[in-house]
Order: sequence, then C-alpha cells, then structure tokens
Amino acid sequence: MKKLCILIVIGFLFNSCEKDDSTSPVPTPQVVAEFKTNLSELNLFTGNLNELNITPLAFEYNLNTTLFSDYSHKQRIIALPEGTSMEFNGNGLPNFPDNTVIAKTFFYNNDERDLSLGRQIIETRILIKINGEWQSGDYKWNSEQTEAILDLNGSTLPITWIDRDGNSNSITYEIPSNTDCFTCHQSYGDLMPIGPKLRTMNFEINGTNQLEQFINNNQLTGIANSASVRSLPNWEDPSASLEDRARAYMDINCAHCHIPGGQCEDESTLNLAFETPLSESDIVERSFSIDYRISINIEGLGMPFIGTTILHTEGVTLIQEYLNSL
Repeated sequence: MKKLCILIVIGFLFNSCEKDDSTSPVPTPQVVAEFKTNLSELNLFTGNLNELNITPLAFEYNLNTTLFSDYSHKQRIIALPEGTSMEFNGNGLPNFPDNTVIAKTFFYNNDERDLSLGRQIIETRILIKINGEWQSGDYKWNSEQTEAILDLNGSTLPITWIDRDGNSNSITYEIPSNTDCFTCHQSYGDLMPIGPKLRTMNFEINGTNQLEQFINNNQLTGIANSASVRSLPNWEDPSASLEDRARAYMDINCAHCHIPGGQCEDESTLNLAFETPLSESDIVERSFSIDYRISINIEGLGMPFIGTTILHTEGVTLIQEYLNSL
C-alpha cells in the first residue's frame, strides 16, 4: 500500500511537470534574412500582418528629417542578428553586421482627422546585407491587406486619402522597381542604405535621445553616448536657421544622388550633403537650375528624378526662400 501511494505521488508530479511544459511560452521566430515570396515569411511582424506589430527581435528607428514620398507615412525597422549590434563609424551609416534586415513600410491613413478609419498599406521595401553586400527587394501589399508579395518589377496604384484640413487627395502612387531602388541607393556602384545615418537618428523622441536608447539596448556599440555625433536638423523646426533647415531638407531628399559616388555625380556639379560647405556645394552657382527643377513636375526634368509624383509644396517653398536669401 505504501509503495502504491508513492507511485501515485510520483505519477502526479510527472504529469504536473508535463502540463507546465505544455504551457511554456512559444519562442519568437527568428527573422529570416532572405527574400522569400511572402513578407510574412521574414518574421518581421507578429500577429496580424497588417497591424505592423514589430517582432521583439527587431526595433523601430526614426529620422529627424525625412524623405518626402507623396505625403505617405512610413514605419522603419531594423532587425540585427542575435548577439550583434550596429557599430559606430562616424556621423554617417554605422557598420551593420551580415544578415541585417532593414524594412520600410509605406502607408496612407484613410482620413488624417480620424485614424480609427484605418489605413491602406502600399509596400514594404527591404534591404538585406548578405556576404558583405546589400541587396534590395520590394513587397507589394494585396488589396485585402493580409499579405505582401515580393515584386521587383514596380507598378502603380491609385490612392485617395483625406488630409488634416478635410481635403480629399488622389494620386497614382508609383511602387519602384528594383532598378529604381538602385538608382537612389547606389554609392560608387554599390547598393547602400540611405536613411539610418547616425546624425539623422540623433534626436529626442518623447524626451529620450534615440541614439542613447540604441546604446543602452546594446543595439549600437563603439560609442559611449550621442554627444560626439552631429545632429541633422529637422527641416520643419522653426527654431533652426533657414540655412540649416534647407540644407537638411536637401540632404535627405537630394544628396543620395547629388554627392560624390551618387547617381548624378557625372551629370551635376552639386554636392548637397549637409556637411559640405556652401562654397563647395555649388548651390549658389546652380541656384537658378535648382529653383526651376524643383518647381516643375515633368518626368525626366523635374526633381527629384524618381520617387515622387507630385510637388512637395512645403519643401519647394523652403528651398526657394533659402535660394532667394543667398
């Protein structure tokens, strides 16, 4: 009888252990650093894909001055391989480890006055560093907003949204081809990220410096704090000087092509990087041409060359005001 009781107790404990194991949390799927057919296969998001809930194995980043893309909104994320980090390499791009995935998702809110009315997600652009080289791919979202499919050929899509003033806006949004991506993302013939430069991410979000947060999370190493990194101004900040605002705007919207090694190096003398002194930028000498080309929306002549289908009225006004001050 005593042996029988002992066996019952042992059996109960064994079954209890098995039950506890069955309720243990499911491990978060690793991010897949490959261009799969479906965006969901990359494991960048959890839950319903269209909610854009970032996996705990990735993190969001933001830019102090952003690229104009026909008034679309963007979610930007970086997924680093486990146990790695971005490494400090000056004010520009950090050194990213192999198998880093950078994703940027473009969407429009249906009504900017009431976000509960939903949004339309258009595309998710992906950069993956593979064997020391960056590769690009673009995922186009389906109309049901349940999945995005790898599409390297580019396409157009009619978009309508209501802005904060209650005005209805309609455009024919252009999803770039992989060739278009290389046009802007090339540097001396190599594909490179554009946005996540340290100086562009060095600003406060809700009272916390973004770079400091990366450092504290061991997502950025090789630097003790953000004080040694330059900060690119926010072009919409009225407390910044006109020159700083305009140069910051041109840096993020134009300089990826108009710098040494960029797409337009052999076609233009402009060097529009924020750090370039005005006397070496050729802005003064080319001011008439800059004014003219940002003011028109003619394919092959207007600027930016690709990436937009409408004029950015606020940006054009800022650049014109700056050029008139020179």
